[in-house]
Amino acid sequence: MSERLEIKAALAVDDAGTITGTAWDYSTPDRVGDVIMKGAVGDHTRLPMLFAHDQAQAIGVWESITETDAGLTVKGRLLVDDVARAREVRALVQAGAVSGLSIGFVSQKATARARGGRTIAKLDLHEISIVAVPCHPGATITSMKAATDGPADQENHMDSAENTETKEAPAFDQKAFDALAARLDKMEAKANRLPASNDNQANDNLDKKAFVDFLRTGQADQKALTVAADAPGYILAPEETSGEFIRNLVEFSPVRGIADVRGAGSHTIVLPKRLTVTNAKWKGEAVASEASEPTFGEMEIAIKELNTHVDISNWLIEDAQNVESEVRLALAEDFGAKEGTAFVNGSAAAEPKGFMTEAGIAQSLNGHATNLSADALISLMYALPGVYRSRGTWAMNGTTLAAIRKLKDGAGNYLWQPSYQAGQPETILGRPVVELIDMPDVAANAFPIMFGDFKAGYRIYDRIELAILPNRFLLATEGMIRFHARRRVGAGVVRTDVFRKLKMAAA
Repeated sequence: MSERLEIKAALAVDDAGTITGTAWDYSTPDRVGDVIMKGAVGDHTRLPMLFAHDQAQAIGVWESITETDAGLTVKGRLLVDDVARAREVRALVQAGAVSGLSIGFVSQKATARARGGRTIAKLDLHEISIVAVPCHPGATITSMKAATDGPADQENHMDSAENTETKEAPAFDQKAFDALAARLDKMEAKANRLPASNDNQANDNLDKKAFVDFLRTGQADQKALTVAADAPGYILAPEETSGEFIRNLVEFSPVRGIADVRGAGSHTIVLPKRLTVTNAKWKGEAVASEASEPTFGEMEIAIKELNTHVDISNWLIEDAQNVESEVRLALAEDFGAKEGTAFVNGSAAAEPKGFMTEAGIAQSLNGHATNLSADALISLMYALPGVYRSRGTWAMNGTTLAAIRKLKDGAGNYLWQPSYQAGQPETILGRPVVELIDMPDVAANAFPIMFGDFKAGYRIYDRIELAILPNRFLLATEGMIRFHARRRVGAGVVRTDVFRKLKMAAA
């Protein structure tokens, strides 16, 4: 028999937090037909006191657990002086909003009963909770001692209307009480659901449990089970849509991680640009200075739009309740891949311009059309000014990176160095390398490697983040929902002098 924690359910508490009750009535079955035999619980000295079987809400401790002919009698105390939640529960019990007990256990030895339910001869008791609606109608709080009472054995029975009326009721806010009651209802509804077993038995939900009851007893619950239309005597086993989605792998170039990403408030970004510098000259005493004429210009980065739409049937959304989140994930992955490709190789008028298509970036020759040269990489790196070289990043695809991992310098040391610290990138010649799947492969006249200061040289402007709008009315007559997705982003090279690329050519 597979192990699973079960919750079963009586209760009273005083101002000091002392509480007694019957956690299980041996004389009658509970609401699902289970009967626990006397002696099944065994000896227990102390157990945690929870609220609604929520392990995050430990509110006290059970100090006495005794099996009698009537049932499982318990006595404990709420930690009202130390736990705020315990004081709230005490107020709920004193107001009569909460009056039940429920036990959480793992069944060790049980036999099926003819009309449903089980006879449990042995169990492992884990905890006892205070609940609003116990699984067993006889599991209730029986007494709650008042702080003004005398000896500890004097009790005020909560089921006595006379005693309840003469007991001074604690003051509490009605709105706060209503909010707590609503929260309690939700938690109790969740707690009363049957948890799934390790071997996926058919009690994960109501229709499966009803089907198992039908197989065991032969009595069908017509509301919970499906009857075959062409054979009324046959019950159809319930079907299930898996919560797991089989996803394809989506890869994209992580250019955003190395570029300068900013926000935009318009459809075009205009960047002032200095084309030439001033021209100062050395002069002698009393010699007039000469004017400099630096030139300035402008460059524009236009904001582009990426969009699509997806039509999903109502049936699929209803049967697989997480399909909508999967649609959003698929769109996010698709958009990320498309914009990553554009940031590297974009050249069309409708897409952002990629850094590999910028004509003003200088190049270094590899010295061979197909074999990467270690010397060429060193020359390329040191062709950049030192201020940009010290902030530079290598960009290439995985195939090129694999080839570079085999290269050595004149002393026999590998140019590529692995990362020995979590979160730190691999390096080539001491500078980090980023793998961009959209970079070209090593081939004659290709440019498989880019090196430069991407933060200073490549700019990305976000105008509208990925927006997904479901239209539930456009295709309503066809039983479909259309999801519109769009994103507005622009990008471009703002400094060509901070980059240098490697060309696979001899000369």
